[in-house]
Amino acid sequence: MEKSVSRIISEFAVDLRYKDIPGEVIHKAKQFLYDSIGCAFGAYETKDVNIIRNYFRNIGGKQEATVIAFGDKLPSAHAAFVNSQMIRSLDFNDIYWKQDPSHPSDLIPAALAAGEYSNSGMQSVLTAIVLGYEFEQRLCEIAVPGIRERKWHHATITQFVAPIVAGKLLNLDVNQMVNAIGINGSHNFTSGAPASGQLSMMKNTVDPMAVFNGVISSFLAREGFTGPELIFEGKEGLFDCLLGWDYKSKRSKPVSILGMESYGEWQWKLDNLFNELGSKYKILEGSMKAFPTEALTHTHISAVLSLVNKYDIKPEQVKKIIVTTIARVCDILFDPQKYKPKSRETADHSLPYCIAVAIVDRKITTDLFTEEKIKDPRVWSIIDKIEGAASSEFEELFPEKQPSQVTIITNDGKEFSEYLEYPKGHPQNPMTDDELETKFNSLSSKLLNIQRQREIKELVYNCENVEVAEFMYKLIV
Repeated sequence: MEKSVSRIISEFAVDLRYKDIPGEVIHKAKQFLYDSIGCAFGAYETKDVNIIRNYFRNIGGKQEATVIAFGDKLPSAHAAFVNSQMIRSLDFNDIYWKQDPSHPSDLIPAALAAGEYSNSGMQSVLTAIVLGYEFEQRLCEIAVPGIRERKWHHATITQFVAPIVAGKLLNLDVNQMVNAIGINGSHNFTSGAPASGQLSMMKNTVDPMAVFNGVISSFLAREGFTGPELIFEGKEGLFDCLLGWDYKSKRSKPVSILGMESYGEWQWKLDNLFNELGSKYKILEGSMKAFPTEALTHTHISAVLSLVNKYDIKPEQVKKIIVTTIARVCDILFDPQKYKPKSRETADHSLPYCIAVAIVDRKITTDLFTEEKIKDPRVWSIIDKIEGAASSEFEELFPEKQPSQVTIITNDGKEFSEYLEYPKGHPQNPMTDDELETKFNSLSSKLLNIQRQREIKELVYNCENVEVAEFMYKLIV
């Protein structure tokens, strides 16, 4: 490469203009914005959000940007942190999963906060949102196996993209944006621990923290602070640290890792970061969530709900449930701690819990992950009857498909099976505008009446005509 990875990204980001983005891409950005605001309203009362919000309110500071729904005016980075936590808190926001998973909408608050600070219009915010999705999703495709398999969390990816999103609204030039990426990429590597075993509030907070620091990094870069340009491909950069890369030749150098041969050779597919850049927008490949749970639970939940409703299967009739899936689902969602969830964060990442609740309540909503519900004896009577089985055949289909085979065996020996490949919300099985509106209204019903819900939908889908400050003001409850 004649130019660094950061410089190629920065040149594209600085040059991208709203008028050059296809209409369908802008519409998709508005859909994700609408969905994200709904998730934020839904998290208005969550404990994690209010701990973070109250902390920053007590600190005070210059009133630069607005917190969604609450209306607090905080320093830009602080507002971005709280808003990102609100979007992420219920694990109901969007998902993209190729080699690595990610929730690109975590980045939207970086655009809103920096845009409000800069007195920008929403056209600029939409442009930055498109950029955030573009590079967050492309970075999900370059590590083979994914960085998650290398025991790192996907917030490690977000650290490189947040300063691109904020920097676009702060009007950074190419050199400044290169520095912003280097600054944030120097200190936000995130281990996989927040998403392993019994989960804590940090499960939903590592990405907002990377966004928070990304906004700060952009402000620092604007003032002349420097960061390492070769943060991706250089010595002890991302690629070198996570193995499978020769920093001297700046090329992928596949290696085999003892004890992890099943993943194949570790390598980097850098072409996936730049192929068709500017002609094929990745945001069109992103997925919405139909359930407030970990993304890989969705196809399985859909299959279970289909079976119990189709055959009227009662909880007391269930003898055994077999979920045939891919290896990483068994690793992430069936580990021993997931059979004993003690928190909302663990429960929404526990496939045994999600399936048990689906059988008991015949639905999956945010209300089914409260501390009280997690103790429901009807759920616990089923949870140990559920087992996961990894399939090499299914492994070959992933990630283009997310296959699920659910078999429910009843006490009388009958077997009921359902096979699905795409969860609701996937580009191959997209949520309709009506379904998205239903989701938004459900999430915001405690805060907004029907008229306000309609007004906010209209606001979002016509937001290119307003300034960021006006947009944020109209989201205050």
